[in-house]
Amino acid sequence: MGLIVQKFGGTSVADAERIHRAARRAIAAKGAGNQVAVVVSAMGDTTDELIDLAKQVCSFGGCDKVPPKREMDQLLVTGEQVTIALIAMAIHAQGHEAISFTGGQIGLVTDNAFSKARIQSINKQRIFQELDQGKIVIVAGFQGVTPEGDVTTLGRGGSNATLVALGATLGADVCENYTDVDGIYTADPRLVPGARKIEKISYDEMLELSGLGASVLQTRAVEFAKKYNVKIHVRNSQNDHEGTWIVAETPHMEHIVVSGAALKKDLIRVSIKGVPDRPGIAAKIFGDIASANIVVDDIIQTVMDDNTANISFTVEHGDLHDIKPAVERIVKELGATTQATYQADLAKVSVVGVGMRTHTGVAQRMFKALADNKVNIQNISTSEIKISCIIAKEQAVKALQVVHDAFELEKAK
Repeated sequence: MGLIVQKFGGTSVADAERIHRAARRAIAAKGAGNQVAVVVSAMGDTTDELIDLAKQVCSFGGCDKVPPKREMDQLLVTGEQVTIALIAMAIHAQGHEAISFTGGQIGLVTDNAFSKARIQSINKQRIFQELDQGKIVIVAGFQGVTPEGDVTTLGRGGSNATLVALGATLGADVCENYTDVDGIYTADPRLVPGARKIEKISYDEMLELSGLGASVLQTRAVEFAKKYNVKIHVRNSQNDHEGTWIVAETPHMEHIVVSGAALKKDLIRVSIKGVPDRPGIAAKIFGDIASANIVVDDIIQTVMDDNTANISFTVEHGDLHDIKPAVERIVKELGATTQATYQADLAKVSVVGVGMRTHTGVAQRMFKALADNKVNIQNISTSEIKISCIIAKEQAVKALQVVHDAFELEKAK
């Protein structure tokens, strides 16, 4: 007997018909001799609708207050709680046994970083107790509880983190991630019509693509998968086609120089100028920013002739409200000569591939393609398997198409 953990995203459970279709997939997996756990997201656009409602309430009468993060989490977890009950009902209606659990009910414990919580542990005993009784277990994704009992959410795409963490905890044979696309593509097919579905991709490549803007899987989910060697199969919930397998790297993968291209829109560059050039200052700046649970990227430090430095980094636009207070505190502490500026309307285009480790000329090929198409590069960052360029947001989609064409990613490898 195997053990499968399935996850259904919001579009896959958007209405009663799709809920029953998801239920049939879970029942079929159980009928094939497997124990089955199912992770679900909120239905359709429920999360976005709840966020909009919170904004309306907090801006009522022109007060325009930011919703408290703890209360936002209390609100947003209700979306998944609706779905788990409906999926369990659908399975019962089809003549099989199921039981639904919130994150708290299975002891999914997180830290207390509201809206961006990280999973610390899952109590698998209650899940196995129900699985051993022949039931399909339905778990609310995207949510957990702190050790003190406060409800938390895991950030955008957090149901994927629940999927893989549950798969790792239960020792699943595979995690099946059902979504509204056929798998992982060489680029976002909504932006690049010629994008091609990838059959297999390594954890490292997927980790880079997720962090660089590919929205199919949350970065933390891929981190879990790599750490515990959990196989992920990304599939379309509307058909039975083979999707994309995310697996450990194989020697064959190095023959493919570039596996995919990604685009991250809506970036903000934060520049702190006049920073004293002495040991420990950078550590303090980024320590304070980390304390605010903000992920930064593309850090550049330039040392000036007057023993000061300019430090720049990028953050996602959604973090602007949180980053500003942290940066303003830093500026105040560093003294009157220090000031901060914020530049919006930026994007990042990237290419990723484990084959970069053993092939030369990748950077030149990417830079030339962008230059030939009049796309100006403002920043460059690299790792051994990725190259990223900061560009103007208005050229973002064009740049993605350009690099996709430059590496002929539409062709089967």
